[in-house]
Amino acid sequence: MTNPVPLNASLAERLAALRALMGARALDAVLVPRGDEHLGEYVPPSAERLAWLTGFTGSAGLAVILKDSAALFVDGRYTLQAAQQAPTQLYEIHSLTTEPYAAWLRALLGKNRRVGYDPWLHSAAAIQSLKTELAAGGIEAVALSANPIDAIWADRPAPPTAPIVPHPLAYAGVDSAEKRDRIGRELAASGVGATVLTQPDSIAWLLNIRGGDVPNAPLPLSFAILMADGHVALFVDERKLSPETRAHLGNAVTTAAPDLFGPTLDRLAKMEKAVRFDPQNTPAWVADRLNAAGAKLSPGLDPCQLPKAIKNEAEIEGAREAHRRDGAALVKFFTWLDHAMETAPPTEITAAERLAEFRAQQELFMGPSFDTISGAAEHGAVVHYRAMPDSDKQLAPGMMYLLDSGGQYLDATTDVTRTMALGEPTRDMCHHFTLVLKGHIALGKARFPSGTSGGQLDALARAPLWDAGVDYDHGTGHGVGSYLSVHEGPQRIFKNGAAPLEPGMIVSNEPGYYRTGEYGIRIENLVLVKTAEIPEAERQMLEFETLTLAPIDRDLIDVAMLTAPERAWINDYHARVYATLAERLNETEREWLAEAVAAL
Repeated sequence: MTNPVPLNASLAERLAALRALMGARALDAVLVPRGDEHLGEYVPPSAERLAWLTGFTGSAGLAVILKDSAALFVDGRYTLQAAQQAPTQLYEIHSLTTEPYAAWLRALLGKNRRVGYDPWLHSAAAIQSLKTELAAGGIEAVALSANPIDAIWADRPAPPTAPIVPHPLAYAGVDSAEKRDRIGRELAASGVGATVLTQPDSIAWLLNIRGGDVPNAPLPLSFAILMADGHVALFVDERKLSPETRAHLGNAVTTAAPDLFGPTLDRLAKMEKAVRFDPQNTPAWVADRLNAAGAKLSPGLDPCQLPKAIKNEAEIEGAREAHRRDGAALVKFFTWLDHAMETAPPTEITAAERLAEFRAQQELFMGPSFDTISGAAEHGAVVHYRAMPDSDKQLAPGMMYLLDSGGQYLDATTDVTRTMALGEPTRDMCHHFTLVLKGHIALGKARFPSGTSGGQLDALARAPLWDAGVDYDHGTGHGVGSYLSVHEGPQRIFKNGAAPLEPGMIVSNEPGYYRTGEYGIRIENLVLVKTAEIPEAERQMLEFETLTLAPIDRDLIDVAMLTAPERAWINDYHARVYATLAERLNETEREWLAEAVAAL
């Protein structure tokens, strides 16, 4: 039996305890991803195994632990953060995108080695790829029956049991029964008898429910099986279900404890028709269980993803209205910040807290949609920086200040980034800011044929930066849910984004530039994909409607770098910001906004 490490154990002691456990289980390496059984971005404290082991708190990453070395793999958003948080004497820092961990392991390990992984914490597709890569080097990938971190994490928090509540039809727009019937008929038409749902946002959308099991997103951690006849089996800790929620779910939705999920998967194998599961988003454990039971499998996209991404009219109008309230909160904050810089400059943390207070004053506000990124000066260059007491910087004249924040409202989810000059900006700051702005405008103005993917549009936002010989390492845009996760698929604007953009999708437009050790720049609006009305168009064309309403810092714009159409775009956008928000502001705030959006 393994003894948990002491509660105050250092990161080195935790790593040593894991290696001792590896030795006892004859493992040469162990994978420790950042994730839970639902493979989502937001996880409960009980699933923060990577942070507990390494100190790295980013939303994506994976550690590979060997007997005498260890590595932490992260994407471009977290390269700087990983090096700051994870002790570099214990962990090498590698890129997930340019140096895949499986290839790194294969090159490092010899034949007849064993690599352990928790099949609940990796997708079926990821494990298939891992096994293929390692097998080519004579290395075995071993599915572990229990997570080794859990055996040594003494004070691991209990799994969450937040209440599940109905999501009102006024905000959802479509009744759950109608959603279930529609998707069930689509499954039946493709010869599928049931689909396994493991992503909480899909389940929340399908059943018109919301929860509170993870930070910043109203997700009810659960599993579900949707039958082709529209019936659903929901596997959830039943302490989360009130009588009101049970009544809302209705007779077509049965509930059961999570430990009955496996036996129910076994019974699906007896169906004549196939079982759908999403290899990219379903834990390998589920695929293994279905395979072991002899189920006829039909791999494919989670059938809730696309209809969830295409917002209905109620969700679209909710997004517009939520962005009006959110914009008012932002202007109130900017007005406060300008005054505070002259009297008592805030710190990164106190500024973020003040913005949260302004948002909390807005109707239907339920909480933040992610941890606010409040980064002054060099902290702005850390793409997903989070101010902590030991890093909290006081804002001061001469700094650039990057503020990336969002709100969860009952009718929508918001996400907005603004970069501000505190005092007089340098020529370099204005130059790079204007390059980012030109890319933002190019994407925001784009018109494109139906069927165009985000990957085909990505270069529009990067081209001005590329012309100057610079780039950014994150995606240009991500899908956004409707009072759900601030990041959703399948839509995204990324170099390899393949899903076509469709009317009703909401996606971010957020190019950036980051100068390590000095400052970071990002301009982010959320945009709605809609049909473009073009006279005599020969095919269906699409365009973006900008939803976010917040001024863009004119002090950072080098007007000489803008074309006439770009200046017109800024002036038109700022005019709409003022016209929409002025009535929601007091006199002082209106005066501040009028100056902030004055025509270039």
